[in-house]
Amino acid sequence: MIFDRGIRKAPRAAGRVMGPLSLSSPQGWTVGDESTLSREGAMKISTVNRCVELRSASAAVLPVYVMNENSKERLTGHRLGRVLWGRPNEAMTRFDYEKLMGCHKLLRGNAYAWIVRDPASAGPVELIPLPPDCVTPYLDQAGRLWYLFFHPNTGQLTRLSPADVLHYKEYSEDGIAGISVLRRAAQTIRAAQAAQEYETDVYANGGRPSGVLTAEADLNGDTTVTLPDGSTRTVRQKDFLRQEWESVHSGPGKRFRVAVLDLGLKYQPIAMNNADVQFVESKEIRVADVCRFFGVPLHLVYAGKQSYDSNEQNSIEFVKYTLQPDVTPREQEDTGKLLLPFERARGERVKREMKVFLRGDTAAQAAWYKALREVGAYSVDDIRALEDLPNVPGGGGRYASWNYGPLETWGELSAQRAAVP
Repeated sequence: MIFDRGIRKAPRAAGRVMGPLSLSSPQGWTVGDESTLSREGAMKISTVNRCVELRSASAAVLPVYVMNENSKERLTGHRLGRVLWGRPNEAMTRFDYEKLMGCHKLLRGNAYAWIVRDPASAGPVELIPLPPDCVTPYLDQAGRLWYLFFHPNTGQLTRLSPADVLHYKEYSEDGIAGISVLRRAAQTIRAAQAAQEYETDVYANGGRPSGVLTAEADLNGDTTVTLPDGSTRTVRQKDFLRQEWESVHSGPGKRFRVAVLDLGLKYQPIAMNNADVQFVESKEIRVADVCRFFGVPLHLVYAGKQSYDSNEQNSIEFVKYTLQPDVTPREQEDTGKLLLPFERARGERVKREMKVFLRGDTAAQAAWYKALREVGAYSVDDIRALEDLPNVPGGGGRYASWNYGPLETWGELSAQRAAVP
């Protein structure tokens, strides 16, 4: 595995440790126990799969950079470039790494990455994701936080310092370990699974529910059945009749076949009306419930009947209220553990570019650039850099409108303008 190389070089667990801090059965969340709701089963539900894909990919596409908070300058030549906007490790691109961490965070509640440091400078040289199921935060006798890593192949236990582990967490009740969306939405997702299985069964049985076979004779006795190999066995007459009927009329490709009944048998189908049980309506409600847990608007999972204007507003709210609260803790975790103390002291911070989502709306993007250039905030070169274009001669100058001026010199400027012929 990718974490095999180097993880064995980390310090082994030493001394006595307190019991692991586990949220496998936290108070109030036992109903959502993940042992009865597998991640693989949940991801087979289209709404869950889309929500996980959307949120993890949305965070993964954001460009990462280092900025000096004091000067607001982007440090393009920073030493962290090799792991932040380069390859975090030899096996993954930046997108693959970020998306994997996002999926771990949503499906397992916690995402961990081991920081491989240069022995000489202590600077990060690789970020290696760790399987969340193999990492447990725990406290030593002094109350200090550590991470206990159980190697799934060798069974080796390794104690990692919090300074060497990036930890992104979902909703947490103690600030140490996160609780996954699957656990919190367990009842809703299990209901969606049951409905999906029911719908599959309906179509697997020819799109019709079962019926009742009636006979005037007594079928409580046994009958002897000859098997294909020539042997015989005794079965109940009711079971034999049911099996024979299902073998002919049940399953895909067998619908609408002509039934031939003898011995006074009569078939009475049990009619099902989806409108009566509001099957379609309840399916839409389940989609909305899952979206609420993941914080995803309905139109982004290809559901709902919103207008274009409402979809545009919902997209903005998704960025503001779902993606931004997801990205901010990552920025703070990266800043605190990837930057060295003297770098943080001089104002350096790890940031993610949220304006990348304007690229999908050219009209909004053009209006944004135009407004910032007219007030002098952006130059032509600044705008071209955001569009991944090179500088142009004279593009570095900034301009502002003569129609505005500072209030303290308003009288003087007004007099000068009035004097111009």
